[in-house]
Amino acid sequence: MYIVMYSFKVKPEQEGTFLESWRALTKLIYKYEGSLGSRLHKKESLHYIAYAQWPDKLSFDNSGSELPLEANKYRDLMRSSCEDTKVIHKFEVVEDLLMQKQHDL
Repeated sequence: MYIVMYSFKVKPEQEGTFLESWRALTKLIYKYEGSLGSRLHKKESLHYIAYAQWPDKLSFDNSGSELPLEANKYRDLMRSSCEDTKVIHKFEVVEDLLMQKQHDL
C-alpha cells in the first residue's frame, strides 16, 4: 500500500466549503481512480492533515485521467478555500495493524 499525506491550511470562514469539497473530491477519486480512500484529521484550528491510501505507487502515479469533469468543481472549491495546500510525505506501508471495525473494550 502507498500513502500520500497532505497538509491544508483553511481560510477563516471557509471550513464548511473545504470539508464538503474534500469529501466530494475524495469520493470521486475513490470511485474513478482506484484509491483506497482517505482520512482527514484536524490538527488545530483551520489546519487539517489528510492521508490517502493507494494500492501501490504506480496506481497513485497514474491517477488523474479518469476523473469526471465535476471533479474540477470540487478541486477548485477546495483550493480556493485554503491558504496553503501541500503534499508533506509519500511512503510505502510496511505493516498495517489498523482494525477494520471497533471492538468493545
